[in-house]
Amino acid sequence: MSELKIGRMTIGMCQTNCYFLYREGQDEIIFIDPADRGEAIYDALKIKGFRVAAILLTHGHFDHIWGAEKLRELTGAKIYAYEEEKTVCQDAYVNISAQAGRPCTIQPDEYLKDGEEKTIAGFTFQVIATPGHTMGSCCYYFKEDGVLISGDTLFEESVGRTDFPTGSMSKLVRSIKEKLFVLPEETKVYPGHGEMTTIGKEKKYNPYCQ
Repeated sequence: MSELKIGRMTIGMCQTNCYFLYREGQDEIIFIDPADRGEAIYDALKIKGFRVAAILLTHGHFDHIWGAEKLRELTGAKIYAYEEEKTVCQDAYVNISAQAGRPCTIQPDEYLKDGEEKTIAGFTFQVIATPGHTMGSCCYYFKEDGVLISGDTLFEESVGRTDFPTGSMSKLVRSIKEKLFVLPEETKVYPGHGEMTTIGKEKKYNPYCQ
């Protein structure tokens, strides 16, 4: 199997990292967190010859879902989220989109369970529930490739804010320590904002999780 490649688009008012995962010679991709401008995302991917096989949401905040409905409409791809994120996905006030001036809700096609392993278009990943940033925040772990898509749970030497509805700092830190810091230290972490890091670096230097 060829090496997993990770493309990034940084989109929207919050400079959200949207990732697309692909392999050389394969046109199907997985897209994670369509932050905004779903049509522009679709057009950019089409130019590259990519077809979206699935859309994964790490959580339901507005700056991660504003482009999801349009991208689903244009591609026919299913949207997936962790099952505990239903309230955030379906309530414009809880997901902050109403306060941001563009109320938005999203109905995922399939809700996933903690620990569930799924294979889509040849990509195999595990769902890791990491409540704290929101009640149903999750990460996607591509074990064979040593890659973790961490959403707004874990950042480079930082963590996601917890002052929004359903947030909890104690739960967030517990999620990171008990669910993420047990992964191999060389695991590459791709966060929802900022730059890539590794589990080993965050265990050593992240001031929120010492």
